[in-house]
Amino acid sequence: MKYQSICGIEGVAAAGIKEGKFGLALIRADGTAAGVFTTNRVCAAPVALMRQQIKKGRLEAVIVNSGCANAYTGKRGYDDAVSMTQVAGEVLGTDPARIGVASTGVIGRYLDLPLISGQCKKIAPLLTHSQDAEVSAAKAIMTTDTFPKHALIRTESCSVAGIAKGSGMIAPNMGTMLAFLYTDAEVSPAKLKEALKIAADRSFNRVVVDGDTSTNDVALCTATGKAGKVPYAEFCAALEACCRSLAIQIARDGEGATKLLEVTVKGAPDEKRAAKVAKTVIESPLVKTAVYGEDPNWGRVVAAAGRAGVKFDPDGISLWIGDGSAEFPLVTKGVIIADLKTAKQAMHGKTVAFTLDLAAGDGEATAWGCDLTEKYVEINGKYTT
Repeated sequence: MKYQSICGIEGVAAAGIKEGKFGLALIRADGTAAGVFTTNRVCAAPVALMRQQIKKGRLEAVIVNSGCANAYTGKRGYDDAVSMTQVAGEVLGTDPARIGVASTGVIGRYLDLPLISGQCKKIAPLLTHSQDAEVSAAKAIMTTDTFPKHALIRTESCSVAGIAKGSGMIAPNMGTMLAFLYTDAEVSPAKLKEALKIAADRSFNRVVVDGDTSTNDVALCTATGKAGKVPYAEFCAALEACCRSLAIQIARDGEGATKLLEVTVKGAPDEKRAAKVAKTVIESPLVKTAVYGEDPNWGRVVAAAGRAGVKFDPDGISLWIGDGSAEFPLVTKGVIIADLKTAKQAMHGKTVAFTLDLAAGDGEATAWGCDLTEKYVEINGKYTT
């Protein structure tokens, strides 16, 4: 059987259950571990707990619930997050201090621990190294997602895989919404943390659906070491590719979205400032609504780039529009050459891509997002009711 992602990594087993809005996933894998987390000051209890537990640099399993974020729940919420690790530790015969924990759902609600405990006992015996098990885990952590998100990258020496969830409240400033990554490479905790931070910065941190940073964002990566030592650069490239795949899936599945929006900025003073411009364009409501309406109002892209706080000569920029496979020029070195009919045709598909050359250096970065539709308002206007 060809596994989609995490259960394609030797030493990883998964299981999941979804009962109405409430789901639970278990993933068992022993190895060195690292994590990145939300920068939102109002961080969820499991984030606060994991920031401490991940310092030990090792995990043996992860427990994740959906339906309740366990965020803004005070001491009780923190104690409940600890209880989740204890529940998982008991059924798995593992030290709770080596159990990763994450939650997603409504903010300001307390966990239903009896429900979580019951679900955990149901699925623990079902932990297997199979595609079906992986899919059940990926579906268990979904909230407003319309499809489970998987990625698997294989190189000559190792494999890196992951599952993720995320659809709304997406503007991560850490790593991602929820992502659980696994590799068979042997990597030290310090090197794993270094690689994960860079990969997250170049993928998850460049995704914007609605501009809101979640209280619960977490990405955990566990290295089982089953493949032994591998070239570090090769591993880093695979990890980045895996994170990028998951990030694009999250952007494409933005709440109410009909199109993936991709913005590549070239010719910036450096990569950091290229990313800043790309994200500013991606998060612009005017750009997002124009993409939804298939309106080739490309001036909104230029205007958004201009307010990103990055220096460039407006009369020297070039801009292209495309559908992800072919692209067409709109501006060349400050001269407007746009064919609006062609530009509109390029917006008819499921992907709309802009490439912007600032002619101000060698920095380059890509960011991903989606269009903004009436459906987004409908979903979030009645999220708790």
